[in-house]
Amino acid sequence: MVVAINNTWEETVKVRDIMEPVIDVLSPDDTLKEAVNRMRVARRGESKVGVKGMIVVDEGGNLVGMVSIKDILKTIIPFYMSYSELSEFTWDGMLEEMARKVAGKKVKEFMTKEVITIEGDSPLMECADIMVKKNLQRIPVVGKDRKVVGIVYVRDLYYALVKTLLEKEE
Repeated sequence: MVVAINNTWEETVKVRDIMEPVIDVLSPDDTLKEAVNRMRVARRGESKVGVKGMIVVDEGGNLVGMVSIKDILKTIIPFYMSYSELSEFTWDGMLEEMARKVAGKKVKEFMTKEVITIEGDSPLMECADIMVKKNLQRIPVVGKDRKVVGIVYVRDLYYALVKTLLEKEE
């Protein structure tokens, strides 16, 4: 699609233009401990920087879920424990003990199963709209075959917008 902006013609930026290729993924049968370790050393481009969330794919490469830091924290610190119950325990070592108890839990037990995706050919504005409305930090990008081809992080979206703003000023 081509749009006119200030009497000049520019091509609309697409999701595929800012997405990052998916390098590291999780399996539904990975344990919580394995997931945490993979997220800690995950690659973005050529460097290992760690990520705050990863997609989960089955043996066929199909997207089946996503795991975020929040999913992991909710697994370690169950939501059903009220503050009044927590106050009855000693705080010393409690978090560490809770983490050890769930270290072997499978990703499929705590991953987010309903994952919002977007196609690479979608306009960047559509991606921005979804991310803002749904309060997402990342969104998997799928091809026509519905296989994951990339991921857009909110940071990538922000940098694309900043680049546009700064280019317009010059």
